[in-house]
Amino acid sequence: MDAKTPQGVDLLWEQHGHAAAGSRPGLTRARIVEAAVELADAGGLDAVSMAKIAERLGFTTMSLYRHVRSKDEILLLMLDSVAAVPAELDEPCEDWRTGLERWCRAQWTMLRAHAWIVHVPISGPPTTPSQLTWTDRALGVLRDTGLGESEKAGVVLLMATYLHSTARLGAGLGEATSGDSVAAYSALLSSVVDAERFPALRRAVDAGAYDYPAGTAVEDQRLDYAFGLERILDGVEALIRQRTR
Repeated sequence: MDAKTPQGVDLLWEQHGHAAAGSRPGLTRARIVEAAVELADAGGLDAVSMAKIAERLGFTTMSLYRHVRSKDEILLLMLDSVAAVPAELDEPCEDWRTGLERWCRAQWTMLRAHAWIVHVPISGPPTTPSQLTWTDRALGVLRDTGLGESEKAGVVLLMATYLHSTARLGAGLGEATSGDSVAAYSALLSSVVDAERFPALRRAVDAGAYDYPAGTAVEDQRLDYAFGLERILDGVEALIRQRTR
């Protein structure tokens, strides 16, 4: 690991197959990370601090520094701990598109379960064991598509970026994406959008483009990634056809 490697990456690779040496009984790096994840899941990243982690575990703040070097390091360890790749991604799939859809669905599930992930500062390209495993599985799905290796890497980066930005937008909007809020916004547009001044927008409002379709289950009334993903995959499919002519 060189000087440009994000702090904490060395610990992640070190702990794969090796227990932390000299750990004080009752306090371990794993317990610190677990407590930090619990705090973040409950209250977001603002709820995570060395003092709050120590309080949750019943230790002094200074005792944490025997196992981790900084909060930034804890954030990286947290990210890797919740990003374990599900076993289903190792199962065969019928084609590359089905495989990428499955990969994105698993990513989305992870991002929804731990909304704080999208607020972790990006310190560089993927370097942790879990991050690289996700990348490997997506690249594997594209193996027989005829795309070049750099093109495959570009597709994976495009999908990951899209999912991350969509999840971040959803986290920022919060309750604004609930059924009641969207219905209220649709009603507001209906009352203020004039057909003469905003003809295209008026047609969209009248067609229900800014409301959930009738019959949408409450749990599905949220910002989704499906439409955008389908358009991305359509583009990838066109690229594959071009490369395999």
